[in-house]
Amino acid sequence: MNAASSLICLPEDAPSRALALGSATLFEASALPCSVDPAIRPLWTGASIAAPVYPLACAPGDNLAIHIAMERAPRGSVLVVATGDYLAGYWGEVLTVAAEAAGIVGLVIDGGVRDVAALKARRFSVFSRGVSMRGTMKASVPSVGAPLLFGGVPAAAGDFLLADDDGVLILPRLAVERALIDAEARAAKEKIMMEKLVSGATTLDLLGLGAWRQKV
Repeated sequence: MNAASSLICLPEDAPSRALALGSATLFEASALPCSVDPAIRPLWTGASIAAPVYPLACAPGDNLAIHIAMERAPRGSVLVVATGDYLAGYWGEVLTVAAEAAGIVGLVIDGGVRDVAALKARRFSVFSRGVSMRGTMKASVPSVGAPLLFGGVPAAAGDFLLADDDGVLILPRLAVERALIDAEARAAKEKIMMEKLVSGATTLDLLGLGAWRQKV
């Protein structure tokens, strides 16, 4: 199955539903090992991405794979870039402009980026391990579009990524609808709980932990 056809498996409303729920709720409800290394953080507060994955791997200090992926990734995708945790400026303002023109909705990378002020000004959503002014070479392409392990989580073309201030998760595309349904049920339950808290209930009682009052 190629990257374009794999996107069909995702519910059309998955991005809007996931963004409304947030990564923490979707992760807890999914009961899946889908949480990416928490060291990968948003470049600017409020950045968010909910989109199909397009994975690629860069050799340490080499971003040629990104340039190739820019031509191959389906519009509406998020680039998920493995670098072996090597911190360099794999991505900057030029690639951001190219990504916007190509319909790429965001970047999640386990390496570094640069041109931070420009990326923030353009409000392009980037999640990275860090920032580095060091440039990269263009000499090798480990993989473009092939499945890989990213931040401890499997990532394949057409899987679903949600990233916000709480972190990044990647769900297998066939698990997305079930995870969304369970997360919406969890959110509804939490809404009722918060209404009860406002009315004077306690978390100990609502969570069935009242017996601990006498134990500590």
